[in-house]
Amino acid sequence: MDGPTTQQSCFMSSPEVAEEAEQGPEAPAGGAVRRGKRAAPAAAAPQPAKLSRAELYKPPTSEELTQLKETEDLFHSSLLRLQIEELLKEVTLKEKKKKKIDAFLHEINSLLSVIPETPETELTDQAWLSKDVKVPFLQVPFNVKGRFRFVPPAELKVVGSYLLGTCIRPEINVDVAVTMPREIFQDKDNLNQRYHRKRALYLSHIAQHLSKEKLFGSVKFAYMNSNHLKPILLLRPQGKDEKIVTVRLHACPYSDLFKPSRFFPTKNNVRTAWFMEQSTPKEGATEPPTPHYNNSILCDTVMLSHLHFLSNAATDFPGMKDGLALLKVWLNQRQLSKGLGCFNGFLVSMLVAYLLMKRKIVKMMSGYQVLRSTLQFLATTDLSVTGISLAKDADPSLPVLDDFHQAFEVVFVDPSGLVNLCADMTASKYHQVQFEAKCSMEILDDRMVDGFQVLLMTQKPMLRTFDHVFHLKHVSKLQGTCKKMQLLNELMDRGGNYVAAALPFIVSLLARGLSQRAQLVAHSLPQVPEWPIGAEPPKHKDVGPLTFGLLFVPEFAASMLEKGPQADHPEALEFRTFWGEKSELRRFQDGSICEAVVWEASTACQKRLIPEQIIRHLLKLHADIPESSICYTGALLESVIRTGKEEQERCLERLPVCPQAGGTGEEAMVSVVCSYDDLSRKLWNLKELPLTVTAVQGVHPALRYTDVFPPIPMKPIYSFHNRSKRILLPSGEKPCPAYITPLRIICHMEGSGQWPQNKEAIKRIKAAFHLQLAELLQQQHQLVCRPAVTHTDVYKDGYVFRLQVAYHREPLILKEVVTPEGMRKYQDTEESRQLELETLHLPYLTSSLHGLQQLHPVFGSTSRLAKRWISAQLLSDSISEECVDLLVAFLFLHPAPFTPPSSPQVGFLRFLNLLATFDWKNNPLIINLNTGLTDSDCTEIKNKFIAARAHLPVMFLATPKDQWSSMWTRERPSSQILQRLVLLASESLRALEEQLMDPLGNQDVKVTPWGSSTRVFRLWLGFGIAHPTSIHSGGGDKMQTKTWETSLTSPACLCPVLTSTVCFFLQMVFRPPLDFYDVLIHLNPSQIPRLLESVDRPVKSVSRGVVKNSSAVNILFPVVDYDPVQLYLHELRVSMAYRGGRRGVTVLNLCLFSTQNAFDDLALFFYDKHGGEVIAVLWKPLGFQPQHFKVSSMRGRKVTTLNNELVCVPNVEAILEDFEILGEGLVQSVEACTEKWTI
Repeated sequence: MDGPTTQQSCFMSSPEVAEEAEQGPEAPAGGAVRRGKRAAPAAAAPQPAKLSRAELYKPPTSEELTQLKETEDLFHSSLLRLQIEELLKEVTLKEKKKKKIDAFLHEINSLLSVIPETPETELTDQAWLSKDVKVPFLQVPFNVKGRFRFVPPAELKVVGSYLLGTCIRPEINVDVAVTMPREIFQDKDNLNQRYHRKRALYLSHIAQHLSKEKLFGSVKFAYMNSNHLKPILLLRPQGKDEKIVTVRLHACPYSDLFKPSRFFPTKNNVRTAWFMEQSTPKEGATEPPTPHYNNSILCDTVMLSHLHFLSNAATDFPGMKDGLALLKVWLNQRQLSKGLGCFNGFLVSMLVAYLLMKRKIVKMMSGYQVLRSTLQFLATTDLSVTGISLAKDADPSLPVLDDFHQAFEVVFVDPSGLVNLCADMTASKYHQVQFEAKCSMEILDDRMVDGFQVLLMTQKPMLRTFDHVFHLKHVSKLQGTCKKMQLLNELMDRGGNYVAAALPFIVSLLARGLSQRAQLVAHSLPQVPEWPIGAEPPKHKDVGPLTFGLLFVPEFAASMLEKGPQADHPEALEFRTFWGEKSELRRFQDGSICEAVVWEASTACQKRLIPEQIIRHLLKLHADIPESSICYTGALLESVIRTGKEEQERCLERLPVCPQAGGTGEEAMVSVVCSYDDLSRKLWNLKELPLTVTAVQGVHPALRYTDVFPPIPMKPIYSFHNRSKRILLPSGEKPCPAYITPLRIICHMEGSGQWPQNKEAIKRIKAAFHLQLAELLQQQHQLVCRPAVTHTDVYKDGYVFRLQVAYHREPLILKEVVTPEGMRKYQDTEESRQLELETLHLPYLTSSLHGLQQLHPVFGSTSRLAKRWISAQLLSDSISEECVDLLVAFLFLHPAPFTPPSSPQVGFLRFLNLLATFDWKNNPLIINLNTGLTDSDCTEIKNKFIAARAHLPVMFLATPKDQWSSMWTRERPSSQILQRLVLLASESLRALEEQLMDPLGNQDVKVTPWGSSTRVFRLWLGFGIAHPTSIHSGGGDKMQTKTWETSLTSPACLCPVLTSTVCFFLQMVFRPPLDFYDVLIHLNPSQIPRLLESVDRPVKSVSRGVVKNSSAVNILFPVVDYDPVQLYLHELRVSMAYRGGRRGVTVLNLCLFSTQNAFDDLALFFYDKHGGEVIAVLWKPLGFQPQHFKVSSMRGRKVTTLNNELVCVPNVEAILEDFEILGEGLVQSVEACTEKWTI
C-alpha cells in the first residue's frame, strides 16, 4: 500500500483507499444507483410510496430477517437501532464537505512542493528563520550538537481516520505525514533531542512560507496530544470554510532511518551530563533508560505502517467504521479523547483491529456489536497489569511485554513490536476508561435504562461525574515535587516536562492514601492550547490547573480512622513513613496495639471532608505541595444550608438531646427522628384509648431528612411574649418570635363498627380523639399538649409535633355521591383526593424516602440544596417540596450514566442538569421507588403518557403508587414556571461549573444568567405576564438584562459566614436579580422569623425569645407556625372575607378588603421563604387591560376615559398604598420600578 509518491497524487495511499475516500464511509454498494432513482426536484412535495399487493405482503428477505434477529437479540428495542443509525448519519462526514477538503489538501500539496531550501547551519544557529516565526519547541538546554538545513518534503501522505472513513464531526482533523528527506539527518540524531529539534525547525520553515498564502484562514502550532516533544502545524482554510477542517502536518522520517534497537525501552538516548549542562559526565555513572523519549521517535517512523494495518482491518468490514464512530462519541462524551495520555480515536481503532486479529470480533458484526465487544474487552482487561501486543510473530530480538511493563504504566504494543501506543497514559486514566466501560456494559444490559441517551448523548464532565473534585492550582509547584521525589530520570525521559513526570506519582500517592475510601482516583488530561506561529511555545506550566476527581465508596469515605499494622510488625515502619506525624499508636477494643491515624471531624459535613484532610496532608508531606496550591471544591455549596450561629449555640450548649448540630443539619435531623420515634412508642403504648393506634406515620420533610433547615429545639422566654392562660402569644412591641414549625404525624386508629358513616360525624369523632390524645399524653407522659378540632399539638424535647387522627375508610366515605335518582356511587372529589394525599400517599412517600436516606446518606442534603436553590429563586410556592424530593430521588435511583452521588454538591449539580435537559414535554419521569415497577410497567406508563399528554401536568412524575395521575405536580408547577425553572437551572449550572472549574478565578463574574434582554422578555411573555408598558405604549424589548454583578456589589451580600471568596462567588446562583419585577415590597427584618436562614445572613441578629436553659417548671406552649410574612402573602393572594379582630389588620384595612379578592387578579407575588427580605411583585397583563365600567369591577381600579368611553384601569398608586397599609409593621417600604409601567 505504498501508493504513488508524485506530488500530484501524494494524498492517496492506494487505489482502494482512494476509492473509499471518494465514496465516503456510508456509501453502500450500488448507492449511487439508488440515489439516482430517488432523485426529485427540491421543491416537490414527498409522495407516499405506492406498493402493489404482492410487494406489500411479500416475505422478508434473508437480510431483513438477519436485521430483525439482530434487533431482537442485541437491541432492547427497534428504537435503539434507529437512534444509532441516525446518530451515525449525524456524525459522518458528508460527501459535499469531503470534496472541499480534498481540494484544500491538493492546494496544500502544491504549496509544500515549492518551499525553497536553506543553507546548512548549526542547530543552535537559527538566524535564518524569520523573526515572525518562533520555533515550536522548548529548547532547554539550548546547546546541542548537530546541523540542519531545509529540503522540500520527500513524500506527503494523508494518514489517519480521514482516509479510513472513520473521522467524525464536529471536529474534522486530517493528518498529513510530511516525510523529511534523509539528507537533513546525521549520525546520532537520536541523542539529546536532536531529532526533535530538527523536526520543529522543519515545521517552522514550512509555517513561515505557508503563513504568507491567502489560502489559509489560520496557520498555528500545537502539540500532538499535548506532548511538547511533538509539535505539529495546523492549517485551516480561509473564510466560511475555516471550521470545516483542520489539516495537521506531522514531520516524520523514513521508517528505516534509525536502527530500531536504539529505541528499546531499556535504552538511553538522553545523556545526563547534557541535560544537566555539565561539562563532563560523572565517572562510573550509568545512564537511565528513556522509554518515553524513545517511544516519541518511534511513533513518527511507523505512521504509514499503522495506516496500512488499519486499512487492511477495515477492508470488507463496514461495521468497523460504524463501531469506531460510536466509540469515539462515547470517548468524547467522557472527556477521555484529548490531552496528554488520552484514549483517542487512533488508539481505539488499533484496539478494534487487535480484537479482530484475536477473533473476538468478526467482520460480519455490526457497529453496535463492535461497540459492545470493545467495551466488554475494556471492562474485563487491565492493560496496566496484562499488556497486549499487535505483533504477530514473536521475534526474539524485540523487547518482550515485561520490558514494556517495567518502563510504562499501560502497555499496548503496535504491530512492529517496538511502539507502546499507551506510553503517555497513566494507570489511573486507564482505570477510569475501564470503569466507564464496566458501567456502560451494565447500562446496555439494563432494559429499564435508555442506553442510547445515557451512553452516547449525555456528557460526563468531571464535576458531575466525581463526588469530590479538587484542583492543583499552580502546576509549577510540581518542580518541587520532582525534587522531593527524586524524579530526575523521569524529567530527562519527558524532556523536562515536570507535569508529565510527577503526575503518575501524585496519582499513585493519592490512590494509596484513599485506597479504602475511593474506588477511583482520576485526573484531568493536561491540555496545551494551540498558539500563533509568531508566539513563543507554551511552557510546561501553561497546561493550567490540574484537576483530580474522587469517586467514593460510601461505606468508608467518611471514616475517621485509618487503622494500620500492629506495632511489632515490619509493615508498621512503612505505615509511619507514609502517614508521617499523623500516625500514632492506639489500643483497640480487641486488645491489639496498632499504628493508626485519626482524623478530626465532629459533624457529618466535616466527615465528608476527611478526604480533603488526607489529600492536603499527603501532598504536603511527600510532594512538597503547599495547601495554598490546592483548591478543594468538594463542599463549597453546602454553606447555604448550614445552620446559623445562634442555632448552633442553642443546639450545642442548651439542649443535650441534639448534639453537634453545627454542620449542615444532619445531626439536628437525627435528633428530630429520635424524638419522633420516642413519641411513636408512647402513642403505641397509650392506655385507656377506646381504639388502639394501628400506625404512626410522620409526614414532615424533617422526618425524611429533606427539610432545608431542620427544626431546632426551642424553649421560649415567657417575658418576651404576651400570655393568654397557658398559651404564649406574639408581642406587638418586640421582634417576631423564633419560628417553630409543627412536625405533622398521621395517627391511624383501628377500624370498628362504631365509626359513623357520615363525614361530618367522622370529623367530630376525630376531634374527640384529638382531645383524648392530649389528655392521655399529659397524664401518662407529662407532655404539654394543645388540642384542636383538626389536630393536637404536642410539645416534646423542644419540638412541636402535630398529631392528626386518620380513619382508613374516611376517603371512601368522602367519595360517596348520591345521584338525583337516589343511586349511590363513588367518585373522586377534591376533598377525598386531598385526604388520601395527606393520610395515605404522603406517609408512604415519607417512609420510602426515609429508606432511601439510609441507603444513600447524602440524599437528604442534596434535596435540601435543591429546595434552597428553588426558594432562593422565589419559586418555592410554585413547586411542591414532595416534587423536589422525588426529582432528587430519581438521581439516586436512576443515576446512569453516573454512579449514585456521594456528596450533596455533585447531587445538586445533577439536579440542575436534570431540570435543564430532561424532555418534560415528551417524556414522563419515572421514579422507581422500592423497585416497584417492572419493565413492562414503565413501557405502559410511557405509552399512556403519550396518548393522554394534552390532559396531563406539564411535569409528569410517575411512581409505583402513582402511575397515572402525577399527584405531586397536578396543580403546580405551571408551564410558565417550569419554563422559568428550566432556564434558571441551565444558566445556574453553567455559571457554577465555570466557577468550580476555574480555581484561579479567571472567569468574569459578570455573567448574565438570564440571556439577552429579548430572551428574558419573551420568557416573561411566555409567563403570560408581559409588562403593562408593552401593552399600553407598545414598548417592546426595553428590559435591562440583569447581571449577577449587581447582586455581588450590594452591601447586604457581604455575608460574614463565608470564609472564602470562591464560596462567595459560587453563592451568586442563590441570589436572584430583582430588577425584572415591577414592585419590590421591602420587609422589616425584625419581623422575619427565619432571617438567619437567608443566603446572606445578617451580621447582627435580634433576640427571638429563646431561653438559654431548660430549667423552667411550668412550661407554657410556645407560638407555633407563626410567620407574619406568609400570613401577609396569604392576604395578598387569596379571597378575603370580614375577619374582625385579626391582629395587625386595622379597621381601614377591613373596609378596603372585606369584599375583595385581594390582588390575585392583578399580580403574582414571589418570595424566598427562608429569610427573604423582599417580596417581588409582577403585574399580570390581563389585569391591566381596560374594562367596561361596572360597579362590581371597581376593586383596585379607577375610572378613566378611553375613546370617549368610561373604562376601568388599575389604580396603581392606591394599590401600592394598600400594600403598605395591609402590611403595617411588617412592610418597611414599597419600591415601584416606574420605568417598566406607567401610573
